[in-house]
Amino acid sequence: MKKYHLYLTADERRIILHSLIDMKNELIKTGHYTDALDEIIIKLTKAKIKHVRVKEVWP
Repeated sequence: MKKYHLYLTADERRIILHSLIDMKNELIKTGHYTDALDEIIIKLTKAKIKHVRVKEVWP
């Protein structure tokens, strides 16, 4: 399986986490399973935080 790396700012990470939690709550309300969503939330919270410098190059 091919792995992908996603680089997020702290704000983007927070927004995604809150969105996943909101989605999980909606699934619970409607009686659906949340197993896959739980795995994604765990992976996001356990992911290493890596500081990356971004160098902009102007043409």
